[in-house]
Amino acid sequence: MTQAPHRLGRVLVIAGSDSGGGAGVQADIKTVTMLGGYAASAITAITVQNTLGVTGVHVIPAEVVKAQALAVLDDIGADAIKTGMLGDRATVEACVEVIDRAHGVPVVIDPVMAAKGGSVLLDSGALAAFARLLIPRAALLTPNAPEAEALTGLVVADLDGQRRAGEALLEAGAGAVLVKGGHIPGDRVVDLLLTHDGELLLEGPRIDSRHTHGTGCTLASACAVGLAQGLDMQASVTRAWAYVAEAIRLAPGLGAGHGPLDHGWPIRKAQPPLQ
Repeated sequence: MTQAPHRLGRVLVIAGSDSGGGAGVQADIKTVTMLGGYAASAITAITVQNTLGVTGVHVIPAEVVKAQALAVLDDIGADAIKTGMLGDRATVEACVEVIDRAHGVPVVIDPVMAAKGGSVLLDSGALAAFARLLIPRAALLTPNAPEAEALTGLVVADLDGQRRAGEALLEAGAGAVLVKGGHIPGDRVVDLLLTHDGELLLEGPRIDSRHTHGTGCTLASACAVGLAQGLDMQASVTRAWAYVAEAIRLAPGLGAGHGPLDHGWPIRKAQPPLQ
């Protein structure tokens, strides 16, 4: 379907549920809402997790994932689609059908392959289908360094590696690639946005915190709502990057492991503390 952009910024999220609320669809909905958009969802899996890790993954049948997404598109509509955990090949293929039904709506693809604690969230059988079918449909692809390595076969250990991997993913069909540098050691974190028109460096001091669960989901969703609201790629990514940096800095310190960000920091910053 072809729809005019909606001023609110409607984002259809296709991703897994995180029972701990720090990542997945829960993080996506919080982010889209805090940045002024409207979030709808198609759940791909129910994960049993908290800040200490994932102890169970229960996959939703691909046909049910597709039905959820099409129900949203056929009624509410979407100005952007964001994908997260897809899990298996059947879900990847269902996601492709949904994207093609949306006819030109920008798609932000976060190639979620593993949870912060190491649990595999994209099986080996799905990786080839993901690369072949989804990368060419991405308005923006947001891999971290290990994900960029898995998708390209290139070593991503510094800025040059980020650039080479990003260029390879552009050649594979992505409209833009944000190669995140959080996994690369150093006192500063550098994320590199590559488009067919050039590049943009987003750089800041590394925040010494174990409370970084959900940063990838949050960043991708923040980018998606910007595109849904009509911002251009650089403006969407720049605003998203600033939002996530502050959410990490103000993380509430929940849990004994990799804790969540403070998705609601704009509300708390705008209001005086309770007396």
